[in-house]
Amino acid sequence: MLMWCRMAKEIAIEVKNLGKQYRIGQREQYKTLRDAITCAVKAPFCRVKDSLSSNNGNNDQSFIWALRNVSFEVEPGEVVGIIGRNGSGKSTLLKILSRITTPTEGTAEIHGRVGSLLEVGTGFHPELTGRENIYLSGSVLGMRKREINDKFDEIVKFSEIEKFLDTPVKRYSSGMYVRLAFAVAAHLDPEVLMVDEVLAVGDVAFQKKCLNKMGSIATEGRTVLFVSHNMNAIEQLCKSCLLLENGILKHYSNDVYSVTKEYLFRQGDIVEPSEWINSGNELDNPWFKPLRFYIADNDNNKLSMPLTNNTDIWIYLEAEVKTTDPALNIGYAIYSAEGQLIYWSDHTDEAEDQWPEIKKGLCILRSKVPKRLLNEGTYRIELIGSLHLRSWLFQPGMNTAGIFLTIHGDLSDSPYWMFKRPGIIAPVIGWELYNKHSFSEYASQINVQSKSN
Repeated sequence: MLMWCRMAKEIAIEVKNLGKQYRIGQREQYKTLRDAITCAVKAPFCRVKDSLSSNNGNNDQSFIWALRNVSFEVEPGEVVGIIGRNGSGKSTLLKILSRITTPTEGTAEIHGRVGSLLEVGTGFHPELTGRENIYLSGSVLGMRKREINDKFDEIVKFSEIEKFLDTPVKRYSSGMYVRLAFAVAAHLDPEVLMVDEVLAVGDVAFQKKCLNKMGSIATEGRTVLFVSHNMNAIEQLCKSCLLLENGILKHYSNDVYSVTKEYLFRQGDIVEPSEWINSGNELDNPWFKPLRFYIADNDNNKLSMPLTNNTDIWIYLEAEVKTTDPALNIGYAIYSAEGQLIYWSDHTDEAEDQWPEIKKGLCILRSKVPKRLLNEGTYRIELIGSLHLRSWLFQPGMNTAGIFLTIHGDLSDSPYWMFKRPGIIAPVIGWELYNKHSFSEYASQINVQSKSN
C-alpha cells in the first residue's frame, strides 16, 4: 500500500517492509479510476488474495521479487544515492515511490510533492509541444497556472531548447527530451525530486549542470533520491547512500564512501575479477569492440591477486577493430577504493610518432603500470574509449568494462616502510646531495645577497 501525505514532518520518506513481485513475462495492468474505486471496496478480499499469491509465488519460478523487505527513512533536505548492479531493484523502488507502480507488500509514505525523472518518455505526452508539456507537468503536480508562469522562463533557459519549444516532443532527440524533462522536474518546486540514470543520455556539460542543480535543490531543504552508476557523482552529491542487491537492502549509511566501496570492491568472499571477457555483444560499436580486458605480466601471463608493489603490471586489451578512425582514443582510468581518480591514460599520451598503430582486425594493446607507484589497496580499472572530441564509445563511471587490481606489500626497499604509506599513491622517489658548491660557499652567497638587499 502506498500512502501519500502532504503534511510537514521530520521524515520526508518512510519505507517499511516494501516488496514488489512480478510474474515473469506478464505486463503490469494499470488501473482506471473505476478500477481503483472497485479495488478499494474489495480491499479486504484483495489483501487475502494477494497474500495467498505471494505465498504461492515464493515457490513458483514464474514469479520474481524485484524488491523484498526494504525499509529506510529519509530526512527532509537529504540527498540519497541509490546504487546497485543492473536488476537490483533501483528503478522499481523509484517507480513505487513515484506512484507509477504499486507495491505487492509493505508501505511507503512520502511527505510532500514529488517530481520524478525516471526514464526517457515518462511524464510527457508525445503529441504535445514542449511548451504544453511544461504546463501539463505543472498541473499534474497540483500547481496553478500562475505558479507555472513564474517558473516558465527559468525552465526554458535551463533546458536550452527554446528554439524547439513549440515542436511536439515526439520529434525531440533523447538528449533534448531529457533536457526539458529534467528542467521541468527540477524547477516546478517539488519537495521530493527523484532522478534515475537518465542523465547519462545528456552531454557532459549538461550532466554537470544537472548535478549542480540537484545540489542547490538540496540546500533549499528539498529531498533528492538519485540513482546512478557514476560513483564520483554519488560521492560528491549525496549525504547518504543506499545499496540494493537482488532486491534486498544491503547497506544504508551516512558514510557514502563505505557504501560505494562495498559496491565496487567488496563482494563477500568472492575474489574481485582481474579479467573481463566480452560475453557477446557488450560495448559493441561500429569502430572498436573490446573482447578481453585483463591484468598480466610482461609475457602475457595472467597475474593472481594480490600483487606486490614491486611487480611489473601490464594492462592488456584484446579487441576487434572494425573501422579505423584517426580520432580513435583507447585507454583506461584507475580509481581508488574511495572512488577517487588516480590517473587516466590513453594510447595517444606520448608524441604522435610513438602511438601504437591500430589497424583493422584483431589487435592487442597493452600499457604498463609503473611499479611502486600505487599504494597498498584495491583499485578499479575502467576501460576508456572515445572518438576524440566527438563521442564516447565507453565512458568510465558509466557503462564500460571494469577489472580490479589489489596491491599488498613491497612498497619500498627502505626498512622504514613496512606498512601502508600515507597518501593515495606511494611512489619511490630518489634523493641526492647537491654538491655543485660547498655549504660554506652557499652560505656566503646568501649573506652577500641579504646585505645588498
